[in-house]
Amino acid sequence: MQIKILGWAGGIGANLRTTTFLIDDDVLIDAGTGVGDLPLNQMTGIRHIFLTHSHMDHIVGLPLLADSMYGVHDEPVIVHAQAKTIEAIKTHIFNWVIWPDFSELPTTDNPSIHFKVMNPGDKVTIREREFEMIPVNHTVPGVGYCVSAPKATVAFSGDTTTNDTLWDVLNGYDNLDMLFVESAFSNNDLEISRIAKHYCPQLLGQDIKKLKHRPDVWLTHFKPGDEDLIYRQCVEAMPDFNVRQLSGGEIFKF
Repeated sequence: MQIKILGWAGGIGANLRTTTFLIDDDVLIDAGTGVGDLPLNQMTGIRHIFLTHSHMDHIVGLPLLADSMYGVHDEPVIVHAQAKTIEAIKTHIFNWVIWPDFSELPTTDNPSIHFKVMNPGDKVTIREREFEMIPVNHTVPGVGYCVSAPKATVAFSGDTTTNDTLWDVLNGYDNLDMLFVESAFSNNDLEISRIAKHYCPQLLGQDIKKLKHRPDVWLTHFKPGDEDLIYRQCVEAMPDFNVRQLSGGEIFKF
């Protein structure tokens, strides 16, 4: 299994792309602005997309990807998400006003994309990789994912704040090699973190103590401008973990 970081940031700017993780050559976790950095011949290799939630920074690349790939394949791209996430995207994006509904184009019987409801606890297996949806705690219905392959187990927190569900599920795995987890704000914005239901280093440091595994921890979703501060505070808050900061373009091979 290979994971490439196409986007990791909590906002846009020069060299900043929002959440997009490419697994091997055919699966995306979220579809933020990082989708746009894929060459077209690689973009057309995407066959499955697993969405964590409906916020713009995690789905903005989906309608544009659907347009770019239109007519390329006989089979649709499968978009896995919770029912409420799908409902939000179809109501507010694929509504023929903001964007054409590619789940009905070219026809409803032969669409370009197909939305498939997935519920927390569900598992989907694609080419020896098992994707489990895990409920988390955000301002809209949100999930993370744990991906199990023959040689590695990797988890993605999605957008979340203090919760038990993520950690309980991950503790049920025999091992966890890598954890991609968000920390959107610094401790200076603790109250904003609580209102927006994101982690800051203090809240993440408290929560990760619930995890029995000791994976490498890679931090995501920093708000632009505070990256160095958030990273330093996370390192201090998690002394028992190997904590690293994503910057985009990293490739992890297992």
